[in-house]
Amino acid sequence: MKIILHKIKMLELANTKKSLGFVPTMGGIHNGHISLIKRSIKECNKTVVSIFINKQQFNSKNDYINYPRVLRRDISNLKKLKIDVLYLPKNKEIYPKGYNKNIKINSFKRKLCGKDRPNHFEAVADVIDRFLKILKPKKIYLGKKDFQQLKILEDFIKNNHPKCKVVPCKTIREKNGIPFSSRNYLLNKKEKLIASKVYKYIKINKKKIITKKLSLIKIKKSFYKFGVKKIDYIEILNINKIIKPFKKNINKRVFLAYYIGGVRLIDNI
Repeated sequence: MKIILHKIKMLELANTKKSLGFVPTMGGIHNGHISLIKRSIKECNKTVVSIFINKQQFNSKNDYINYPRVLRRDISNLKKLKIDVLYLPKNKEIYPKGYNKNIKINSFKRKLCGKDRPNHFEAVADVIDRFLKILKPKKIYLGKKDFQQLKILEDFIKNNHPKCKVVPCKTIREKNGIPFSSRNYLLNKKEKLIASKVYKYIKINKKKIITKKLSLIKIKKSFYKFGVKKIDYIEILNINKIIKPFKKNINKRVFLAYYIGGVRLIDNI
């Protein structure tokens, strides 16, 4: 595994590779990331994993400061996977002239997380745009756990980087049901139990929630009883009607964002 720190070296290597798979991360490598990486290794000649904590996509200063930073563990895990390149750029290398304030993304940005996180998805699209210009990968691997981000990036990449294929990958969950996330490193056992109760509650009652036989008021009361501190949203969306072209069949999912202590968690079930 090569570790590349500088943009020039990454550009030189990327220009020599025709079938490159790319897995972007902010570190805190977990089984969800590992599933993406393994798929890239299987489908592409070379696999590049990036670790870059993108400051501009954080709406909270504390969230950025407290974001898990476990680089030694990450490097160890990635070596075991035998990836080809770990790209570890500095902020100045990715943003030599500052952020792109004119980046255009799909209007889906206004839904779900976008309501409470202004400019978050523009920031995500901006950094991905910059990585794709450097790496020019054949495929980029993204998880369905961050479903809104996935759909926005699919649309953005289709319009701006048509030679790169987005590969959506299924959500990988811990034994207790909660999706793997770097933020899980910030949860203690008691808090993980709360998150597990939230997941199981939605899974068991999904049909009732979708048919509105179970009210949002009752759902929220149950969550607060479990120990949830704050709920940003609980919404039902037909995922086939989010971004055009729409599909005919109905596929509804429950989307939620909530806080346990100071940690914000999202899921879609």
